[in-house]
Amino acid sequence: MKKAIFSTEISILRSTMQRLLRRRAHSNITKILRNTHQADIALIMRSLNQFDQKKIFALCPTSVHKARLLEELDESLIENVLKNDSVKNISKIFGYLDTNDQATIIGMFPSNKQEEILTAIEHGDKEDVEEIMSYPDDSAGSIMTKETFTLNQNTTVKKSIEKLQSFPENDKIFYLYVLDNKEKLVGVVSLRTLVTSKNSKKLREIMIKDIQAATTSTDQEEVAKKVAQYNYLALPVVNRKNRFLGIVTIDDVVDIIREEASEDFLQMAGVGKDREILLKSPLENAKSRAPWILASLIGGICAAAIISYFNSLLEQIIVLAAFIPVIIGIGGNVGTQSSTIVVRGLATGRVDVGNTFPLILKELIVGSLLGLVYGSIIGFAADYITSTDMSNLGLVIGLSIFCSMAIATAVGASVPIILKKFDFDPAISTGPFVTTAIDIIGVALYFFIASIILIN
Repeated sequence: MKKAIFSTEISILRSTMQRLLRRRAHSNITKILRNTHQADIALIMRSLNQFDQKKIFALCPTSVHKARLLEELDESLIENVLKNDSVKNISKIFGYLDTNDQATIIGMFPSNKQEEILTAIEHGDKEDVEEIMSYPDDSAGSIMTKETFTLNQNTTVKKSIEKLQSFPENDKIFYLYVLDNKEKLVGVVSLRTLVTSKNSKKLREIMIKDIQAATTSTDQEEVAKKVAQYNYLALPVVNRKNRFLGIVTIDDVVDIIREEASEDFLQMAGVGKDREILLKSPLENAKSRAPWILASLIGGICAAAIISYFNSLLEQIIVLAAFIPVIIGIGGNVGTQSSTIVVRGLATGRVDVGNTFPLILKELIVGSLLGLVYGSIIGFAADYITSTDMSNLGLVIGLSIFCSMAIATAVGASVPIILKKFDFDPAISTGPFVTTAIDIIGVALYFFIASIILIN
């Protein structure tokens, strides 16, 4: 087993690989590839250009090594290294990949090449791969692996252990899944329970009957939540008739959690949801971010229109303009905090969509308390900041900040929940949408309060 290496060693290895690539020392590169963990090679490949990425992959010593490396690479890198590879070579590599990984990679190719690859791979694998590819993207069916171990409920413990020992190469055996005569999932047995039970007992006597399972249409995020909640190493996948189809393993769940978290954070930052945005070209990067900037631009235009509407008030009391950035900044900041807290709560299952009023009320109270504190501080300091002795200016500033922060927390907490109820991704609310809405509301409130207190 290859040893993982530390970040300092990664940096040295990256420099060494780049130097060897420049010198075309291919035999030395192959030696390094043979003795380095594929996850570390994948990390190094991210910092190389496309030509060098292909060269590294081509120099991998065996098809097994290439398969293990593909399991660690990002999608864009997989597309690059396999783009011009022959169907014959790809099918050789696929012989060492699980069917779910095969299905994922095949889905990256154009339809004509997909057919060629499917024709070239083994018949049994072809059926499994086509089945996995038929399920919706990001569903349990699309990420499940068929390489698992099942036995009939009437099998004895002794026979079960013997059959397990006859498949030593299967590294996906986390649990023993127990089926009835109709191939329906009726129970699960841990390996610990199996080896500590009497040889004469049948699996139906020692199995756990209360099973947590996913259907093929279950969203992958729900699968990850179940695995995290019950601390499973794998989750069985069944069809609507409870017929056992496969499992989603812990390594796939880790990838799901990472992918979903990446998407959420990217959307909350307003840069789209492409998890591999760092690997995109500047033009592709700009294209994915442009629509989100447009939302901010529209919000800015709306805020400018509101300021323009109160132009006569600004002309009379020009000092009000000095506090517009404060109102916008502090409201947007606290609103984003609330929105982020709720989005992560929804993602981890800590926030229940069916009972959200207490949460929104709690955030409103938090915003009011913060608004009272910071509104008082800035309100009392307003005269000193502006060097003016205008009566009630501090009251206007303080009250505006109080209202802005209170409303911002309520909006920031409620928008993700509303989006979730309508089956939209709540993460999109935390980016430009919430901050833009709060900016508009904050500016409108500020001038409305000023017009009432300072003019009348």
